[in-house]
Amino acid sequence: MAVLVLRFSGPMQSWGDSSRFTRRLTRHEPTKSGVVGLLAAALGRGREESVDDLAQLELVIRIDQPGKIIRDFQTERLEDGKALPLSHRFYLSDAKFLVALGGPLDFLLELKNALLAPRWPLFLGRRSCPPDAPVFVRLLEEDVDARDVLAGEPWCVSEWNRRRREGEELEMVCDARDGEACESQADYPLSFGLTGRRYACRPVVRFRVPNPDGLPETSRRASAVAVPDHDPMAML
Repeated sequence: MAVLVLRFSGPMQSWGDSSRFTRRLTRHEPTKSGVVGLLAAALGRGREESVDDLAQLELVIRIDQPGKIIRDFQTERLEDGKALPLSHRFYLSDAKFLVALGGPLDFLLELKNALLAPRWPLFLGRRSCPPDAPVFVRLLEEDVDARDVLAGEPWCVSEWNRRRREGEELEMVCDARDGEACESQADYPLSFGLTGRRYACRPVVRFRVPNPDGLPETSRRASAVAVPDHDPMAML
């Protein structure tokens, strides 16, 4: 199985899986539906098109910088002056994640090319949350384990956060495999159709891995994932 490694980094992210009506929550890490939606946007797929092939990719997430949850209190009025219900929208501020997708090499090559030249702009959960760095990191074409790959990736973290959390283990959130003790999460996308989005539950396993940033002090800055200059709207 080949593995595609991505970076989700931005001032704000929002990954909801159970929000209803005027209270829009966010999980503490990307959802599978959110990751699939980002990939579908890169490929230029419409809302009515199938995303089964994307949802079937193995998903592994490493929480490198958890960020903080913030709340946005919103009011809105229609043109006739009628007030709409007040809403509370929650976001992750200053969070960073590494994401690994395992699957067939030819399909991951197609996704790599789409991420490097996306058909539509990419967002981290909501349209108000563009990434602050390129999403694509690298593609491993050999047969490797997605969990092992992500466990060894350099720590993607801000310098100020690195000093506070030096040596801290990192949490991994993965699609569960056969026989693993797991929990259920309702974020497996069945359809993004305009007539009604549909989701199913998927088994998820969580565990912690050693921080890979174990180099001497003089080498730690070089070990961080490089974040080049990036304009998320340049394609427009």
